Amino acid sequence: MPLGQAVLDLLPLLQGQCSFTVLAPLYAVSTSPSESLHPEAKCALEVSVCTKKPLLSASQLSDGNFLSVTLEAAYSVPEAFVPTGPLQNYMACLQVPAVGKKEVPLLFMNGILKLGGEKEALPRPKKWSLANIMAPGALNIPNSFILGGPYEDEDGELNKTKDRKFRIQAESMQRIVWDTEKRCYLDPAAVLILKKRIAECQYWPVEVCRMPVTSSSKGKTSKADKGDEDRQIFFHGVAYVNMMPLLCPGVKRIRGAFRVFAYQDSEVLEKTKRQQSVLRDLRPQISLIKEGLGTPGTSSSLSRAVPSKAQREDKEKMTREQEFYRRTSSAPKIQSSDVAEEAASVTSLSLDGKQYVEAGTFLVMEIKLDKALVPKRLQEELTKRVKEMIPPRPPLPPRTGGAKKAVEDYHKHIASIAVAILSEYHELFGKQPPDQGATDHQILEEQKRQLNFELNSSGKYFAFKEQLKYAVVKIVREKYLKTTAFETQEQFQAFLSELYVYLVDQMHVALNQLLYEEASSPAPRIRMTDEQLWLFAREAEVNKDYKLASLYHQQRIAQDQHNIQYWLDYGAFCLLLEDTLKAQECFREALSLNPHHVRSLLLCGIVAVMLQHYEEAEIFFEDACCLEPSSIVAWTLSGLFCELQNDYIQAEMAFREAKKKLQAQQARERSISGEGRKQTSATSVRSSSLRPEQLLPDASPVSGRRESPCTIFMKAVEFLMKFNAIQFVHMALAHELLSQQGSPSSAYYLTLAQTCLLKEEFSKCEECLCEAIRIDFLNPNVWAQKGHLCYLRRDLQEAKECYERTVNFVEDAADMHFVYLHLGSIYLEDKEYGKAKQIYLQACKSSASCLTWLGVGIACYRLEEMVEAEDALSEANALNNSNAEVWAYLALVCLQGGRQLEAEQCYKYATKLGLEDSTLLQELHAAQQRFGFGDPSF
Repeated sequence: MPLGQAVLDLLPLLQGQCSFTVLAPLYAVSTSPSESLHPEAKCALEVSVCTKKPLLSASQLSDGNFLSVTLEAAYSVPEAFVPTGPLQNYMACLQVPAVGKKEVPLLFMNGILKLGGEKEALPRPKKWSLANIMAPGALNIPNSFILGGPYEDEDGELNKTKDRKFRIQAESMQRIVWDTEKRCYLDPAAVLILKKRIAECQYWPVEVCRMPVTSSSKGKTSKADKGDEDRQIFFHGVAYVNMMPLLCPGVKRIRGAFRVFAYQDSEVLEKTKRQQSVLRDLRPQISLIKEGLGTPGTSSSLSRAVPSKAQREDKEKMTREQEFYRRTSSAPKIQSSDVAEEAASVTSLSLDGKQYVEAGTFLVMEIKLDKALVPKRLQEELTKRVKEMIPPRPPLPPRTGGAKKAVEDYHKHIASIAVAILSEYHELFGKQPPDQGATDHQILEEQKRQLNFELNSSGKYFAFKEQLKYAVVKIVREKYLKTTAFETQEQFQAFLSELYVYLVDQMHVALNQLLYEEASSPAPRIRMTDEQLWLFAREAEVNKDYKLASLYHQQRIAQDQHNIQYWLDYGAFCLLLEDTLKAQECFREALSLNPHHVRSLLLCGIVAVMLQHYEEAEIFFEDACCLEPSSIVAWTLSGLFCELQNDYIQAEMAFREAKKKLQAQQARERSISGEGRKQTSATSVRSSSLRPEQLLPDASPVSGRRESPCTIFMKAVEFLMKFNAIQFVHMALAHELLSQQGSPSSAYYLTLAQTCLLKEEFSKCEECLCEAIRIDFLNPNVWAQKGHLCYLRRDLQEAKECYERTVNFVEDAADMHFVYLHLGSIYLEDKEYGKAKQIYLQACKSSASCLTWLGVGIACYRLEEMVEAEDALSEANALNNSNAEVWAYLALVCLQGGRQLEAEQCYKYATKLGLEDSTLLQELHAAQQRFGFGDPSF
């Protein structure tokens, strides 16, 4: 007689270990005397497991995955589940790929029906899905628990605030509990199949049903009745689990509540693209299991020889309930035709399934992978101190400013002029001895008249006045903040009177101060690099600040007027603004620097077409093809031009030539890659297992790095999009659409979406992006573009999700800089300042600009990290000292630090540069009122 039982978890063998030792708790079997004699006794078995070699090869381990599915419970079940009649077996099942294309069913049986009462405890242990465990304690999986969590954090349905009350009520009412975990190893081919199927259809069916428990020892069943029973599935329902989150970078687990609906073949086919019911396919096996001829798990002689206490009680209860059911259902049956009987059966089963909807039944389950299907970018450790990321710059000389400094400068000028006038007086009348006494009033008036005459006639009076004018202007600007003309003459006269009184008062104060200070040394000039100016221009373009973008382009050209690329970039910017004449000037300027530059020739030809100068365009395209006969883009654009001129024969010849060049290029690339593979295979150890791609010859892997089909037209589109030649882009895309034998590629839809976004055709852009996502779900460029669309629409939550997905991809999108900027601004708006700081620091690390450092500064200021905020804002100011928002936040930082002069100076520049953010301006004024300084007009 067995006394105890221990369960050993062999999962480490599948995780690459060849040996391990574990101390497995030993639990008393229900029928064992030790259970009643020593219930408190705790024993354990020390078990060592070893194999000669790993069960999985290195490639199977690295490219494969482990899937575990935990079915917790079904809540708010139909009232018909009240435990009357025969004993019932509550089941659920779903299919997952395991080996290549072969799918295995995960069948959960023996759900326990619990009546209303207390909620299930949390945390509670997960249970093995084994049928041969007799010790109740051994059912629990060691160190594996159901933890639960807030409903709002779940991935399924019923996770909104409005569902909270219903969820709480349902969890304390009648329910079916499994708390069972099933595990499955997915080989590399199955992993690819799983990704492909989730991308094709995001909803996976989880079927549920109830089956009466029967025994082969009780009565005989006719073959006809047994056939009818095998076809029937009672209370057949289905829950649709959204698996799409598993294709998000880094996501390894989904858990949530999923509503149960009546199982209808047409609806299941539409939502999941599955044509067959798993439970119907498994119905014969389920019959064998419930009749005692098979077991759902690993069978053993131990479980068959000695039934547990619980099994014996269930058997007795089942016998009593079957006898009761037989007596109460002995009414005579009406004979009918097979067709009518089948129709009644289907109707009955359909009504059974509908009870799930009426009761609001939902499953709570968890699907977990050992490794994410889509790897997440590793977050590099960003430096904690912002100052360490800022490049070293020569220190700026200390300068003070503001109203106080303006008044001090006025005092100095008054003192300087006073000293000069006193020197003139001494030259005219000599120095008066101290003991001579007071001079006569008439003599003083005469000396004053002579001094005024001398100063006016010599021009010194005018010089003194000019010297003082600058100081007075500074007081007007700094103290009174007057920088614009007065609206009326009365206002002007009133201001002059006020100013005169103030200046006279300050003159009397200054006459006793005869100090002089040398002028400060000039600040070193910061020279922007080509890359920085190009980045700043792109930022201004995206923000639609075209005046600033034009300024940056002009600065690039001013630094090096002989750089062809600078002229081409400026011309592309002009095409964006549809300023074709200006673009023509830029492209021709580039061509004048090098008449054999092919890209300049092509762009001159494109602009000539736009200006309807077709003869010039023909010359440019012909020259480009002659100068670089191997250029695929040149031949393709030449063909498009010929087609525009209705010269279809010449166009076809040009396209044929472009295709030849493309085929030659691809052949060279294959040759180079083939040689590389040969060299690699000569030095590498040949693996014994097949690659996933060999197991799946017809399965296309769902990967963001998959290259789209390369055609001459898409190569031309790539060139044209860089220079905003949208007219030719549409012509090339039209040919791409016609040349495709199947459906268009993801790159086609992505490019079309970009052109729609430029025209602000948001609806069409969204349609194109949906198609691009459907074709290539893991393309970061597609998700980035969708984020831009949602950002422009001000659908910030959707934009945030798209941007976060883009950032988490291992592969960067083409325009990550703007993904960082937009995502950071959304975080700031949502007051997620910690996340905003991190995302802006990532932007600073890859491509620093005034806007990235401004974002860091704002986030640090909101986090009350004033030192880092000032460092970041100072760097932003060094990159662009014309940004009013930077000056405003610097003013706030200075106010917090009690630095009056700097606060006034920063505030002055913020207002002078036209701060447009009214909310920020109000915050600044409130801070000035609170601290009592910062605005010199107080």
